[in-house]
Amino acid sequence: MAAQSRLIKKYPNRRLYDTRTSTYITLADVKELVLAHEPFQVVDAKSGDDLTRSILLQIILEEEAGGAPMFSSDLLSQMIRFYGNAMQGMMGNYIENNIRAFTEVQAKLKDQAKSLYGESAGDGNDLWAQFLKFQGPAMQNMMGAYVEQSQKMFQQMQDTMQEQTRKMFPGMYPTAEDKDEKK
Repeated sequence: MAAQSRLIKKYPNRRLYDTRTSTYITLADVKELVLAHEPFQVVDAKSGDDLTRSILLQIILEEEAGGAPMFSSDLLSQMIRFYGNAMQGMMGNYIENNIRAFTEVQAKLKDQAKSLYGESAGDGNDLWAQFLKFQGPAMQNMMGAYVEQSQKMFQQMQDTMQEQTRKMFPGMYPTAEDKDEKK
């Protein structure tokens, strides 16, 4: 991470030490750093290994366990199935790009709300709740169309990869004509 990022050390007793403030912190404090968009890195105090992803996953696990989960069991099962699959690397990028696009749309909607309602629009959840109440079905339709388009693009990419594989290894993947000739 960048030199200006906050360094947090994780000790064997599972305590997190913020080197900037010289204090022990909790996962809730780390969550606040994430929400504040403050760059940080968590390292093992003994080995120096980067533990940032592990800590972020712990925060997600706590959030999922505490109330209204974001991920369904079906979605989590599908994500697990991608581990060890040839598409694993692509799936991570796909999810990251979709979340980035969603965040950009959300930021544009916030800007539009501020231009319509002034600074009083703020980041309030009430405004978003009202917006989604009236615009929710339209947003769901838009997201449904986006998902459908993504599925088509993904299928096209998969078809292209299969075709390229057939061209590279013609003996391994018989074509329909090859199957007809055997009859």
